[in-house]
Amino acid sequence: IDILIGTHKIANKDVVFKDLGLLVIDEEQKFGVSVKEKLKELKANVDTLTLTATPIPRTLQFSLMGARDLSIINTPPPNRYPVVTELIRFDEETIREAIEFEMNRNGQIFFVNNKIQNLYLLQTKIKKIVPEARIAVAHGQMPTTQLEDTIIDFINYDYDILLATTVIESGIDMPNVNTIFVNNANHFGLSDLHQLRGRVGRSNRKAYCYLITPDMKDVSDDARRRLQAISTFSDLGSGFNIAMQDLDIRGAGNMLGAEQSGFIAELGYETYQKILGEAVQELHRDEFADIIADTQQRQPTVFVDDCTFESDLDLMFPSDYISSTSERMALYGELDAIADEEKLDEFKSRLRDRFGAIPTEADDLMKVIPLRRRAIAFGVERILLHNGRMTLYLVSKPDSPYYRSEAFGKMISYVSRFPKSCRIGESSGRRYISVEPVNSLDTALRVLDKINNCDEA
Repeated sequence: IDILIGTHKIANKDVVFKDLGLLVIDEEQKFGVSVKEKLKELKANVDTLTLTATPIPRTLQFSLMGARDLSIINTPPPNRYPVVTELIRFDEETIREAIEFEMNRNGQIFFVNNKIQNLYLLQTKIKKIVPEARIAVAHGQMPTTQLEDTIIDFINYDYDILLATTVIESGIDMPNVNTIFVNNANHFGLSDLHQLRGRVGRSNRKAYCYLITPDMKDVSDDARRRLQAISTFSDLGSGFNIAMQDLDIRGAGNMLGAEQSGFIAELGYETYQKILGEAVQELHRDEFADIIADTQQRQPTVFVDDCTFESDLDLMFPSDYISSTSERMALYGELDAIADEEKLDEFKSRLRDRFGAIPTEADDLMKVIPLRRRAIAFGVERILLHNGRMTLYLVSKPDSPYYRSEAFGKMISYVSRFPKSCRIGESSGRRYISVEPVNSLDTALRVLDKINNCDEA
């Protein structure tokens, strides 16, 4: 036997492989961490390929961190159309029209309800709404033969509507089914909704997905975000975008533990990533300093991870330049993440292309990026630019090797060269250097350039 296809049973200890070389996990979102780890333990260094339309948050986070390679298939099968996704209330008229439309084009319908106990009550309701429809019921607690017979009869067009639980979520390929209703969609996960929507639209017919929900004011914030995401990302190949939204909503879980989601909700994904990056940098400097000593010798030593900036100057994207609040917030976040001059130039070019000539307030705002970057090189944790004075707060740890570094030496040299405009002080245990007059970002940048060149004079 060259290829073994199986379920979780393959992970059992009584299954022994002679020379396992490749492990393929399909529908990866259905597997728990423990099972996946058992599968990987079948052999050391086994090549593993996981397949999924919507990666679970933990798996996606591993890929974003670079711990796993990620490939995305964006090309849909030929002659496929995006599934039209609509949020509706349980309105009899809307449901009747949608079912009759599908039946009039000789199509079939999935109606998903995840509570077995009220499936038959729902069957009676639907029969009352559309008396001519032939309705079958399917769920996981039915005897296997009965469930199989029901599915086969539905495939053979003996029924118009299959009223089922999420038993139809995967492994079902019925090109004649092009309308799906999901009852109480607010109780489903984002990945589940995407998988269910994928049960329709598997032919060259236009397909429809109706998500039945209560009034939005009665829905939780997370459920509202899930529903907005699934209705927004309805194009073909949008599974990755949905997975990113799921990661943002649910969190990445434990990187080294068993939880595959969970949270950072109070922090937000970007803040979580920033804190994680700072923790990694701290480990590099402290715990693993000896291990990565060679790498550090080739790179300039950085004593701070970030530099905050505060000012009384007008630094912003004005509302008359970018009218959308959400667009401005997104651009602020993008600008904050820029790390080099080339990316900043690209950002400015895109701004000009989209919104026109850049106003002074926005241009000054973008000068904060190189200012912060240069300040980090000099061990500055915080810049305060108020009332014509720039205050540079230095590394907060008094025993830091920073105070024996070349960067600190340049700061002291600058202060000694310009004693009338500079002052060294300490406030609440934090050392700082203040420089005045500094009335603009351009002046602040020139000061840091002079500090950098101080030992050359």
